[in-house]
Amino acid sequence: MESSAPPPRSRKQPEERREEILAAAAVIALDEGLERITLRAVATRLGVRPGLISHYFPAAEDLVDEAFVRAATIERERFFPREGTGLERLAHFVHHIETGASLPLARLWLNARHLSRFTPSLDVTLTAQDALDRARLRAIIEDGIAEGDFAPVDPEGASIRILMAVDGGGSYVNSTDDLSHPAHVRFVADVSEWTLGLPPGTLRAVAGR
Repeated sequence: MESSAPPPRSRKQPEERREEILAAAAVIALDEGLERITLRAVATRLGVRPGLISHYFPAAEDLVDEAFVRAATIERERFFPREGTGLERLAHFVHHIETGASLPLARLWLNARHLSRFTPSLDVTLTAQDALDRARLRAIIEDGIAEGDFAPVDPEGASIRILMAVDGGGSYVNSTDDLSHPAHVRFVADVSEWTLGLPPGTLRAVAGR
């Protein structure tokens, strides 16, 4: 009687394995925080030995930096759609925040801003990702101005104000207090509408179309 040996396990290509490691680390970053990213934690999630993770990322600090970039990039695409008018894209951005869909990202950024005080490489990474977010929002504002929906404001200054409002609201993300007051819920929309010369309630109305 012939014995059937199990098929040999296929070895993943280096780039495929590296992407798998980064994806797992990004999930840990969003779910648990950047400080929870360790070689062992990622290895456990993937069901491999820690030595495999260290082969691709000898320093855990490098893995943390790249995991933050991966998570921030994924969320950026959800935040800032590329299709639609400037007004429609801004309404999507604000709706994403008001519905709570942005909470994991808010926690991640709050976490990263704290840790960057002690980790110079993360500070550099954070600054670069911040600039990318600001550029995407600035492009939305520039389109809205060109289309005649926004007042002719300084796009850079407007994007800074709106993202400061996002960070201000995000600073409460770990609070157990009741944050259901409209002043909390509508804060980013209020600042955006004021900054861009939109009548109050415009963004919510556009998002509800």
